[in-house]
Amino acid sequence: MNPPYFRDRTDAGQQLALKLHAYAHRPDALVLALPRGGVPVGYEVARELGVPLDVFLVRKLGVPGDEELAMGAVATGGVRVLNDEVIRSLHIPESVVDAVAAWEQQELIRRERLYRDERPAPYVNGRTVLLVDDGLATGSTMLAAIKALRQQHPTRLVIAVPTAPPQASRDIKVHADEAVCAIIPEPFYSVGYWYEDFSQITDDDVRDLLERSGSEIPVSSAGHHR
Repeated sequence: MNPPYFRDRTDAGQQLALKLHAYAHRPDALVLALPRGGVPVGYEVARELGVPLDVFLVRKLGVPGDEELAMGAVATGGVRVLNDEVIRSLHIPESVVDAVAAWEQQELIRRERLYRDERPAPYVNGRTVLLVDDGLATGSTMLAAIKALRQQHPTRLVIAVPTAPPQASRDIKVHADEAVCAIIPEPFYSVGYWYEDFSQITDDDVRDLLERSGSEIPVSSAGHHR
């Protein structure tokens, strides 16, 4: 397998959709993409399958002074997931966790407003959710998204990404009902290594794709909070 395998995120989404045809035109199916990079991939998946597209936002709760280390995450729907092991081992006070979570929750709300305008968050309970990103590196963000989505009780949760390393792919399969990956290269190097064009996706790009998807694919009556 010689890189790059995907021309860009559009090509990656089209290739990924070929592996998800079992979910095409299902009235209970919904594609949720992780912004920003997952949205162009999710857009193609949703378009090919003829199902609605929306975003699912996750913000990592970084340990103060070591922000790359996650002590938890907040996600769409007011969900908070904590890594109790990290919090205990580093003796992080509850007040610090609450402060970081409040800050990240505000950023998450800002982005949701930016991407959705006044549209409500999607209704997930009882639905088949295809959770899409442009690839997995460690899988930590996706794991946080899975935990957060589980609290909203989808009937089936399918993780779909163009590429992932073998270990992250195995980890995700444990927590999802199904995990679909177009390629699982070894050695992996990085997500961007497998794309010819892995350029930055902007907030405007996300808004544009959501608007285009909304006009192309009719949103089912189950699609929003009732």
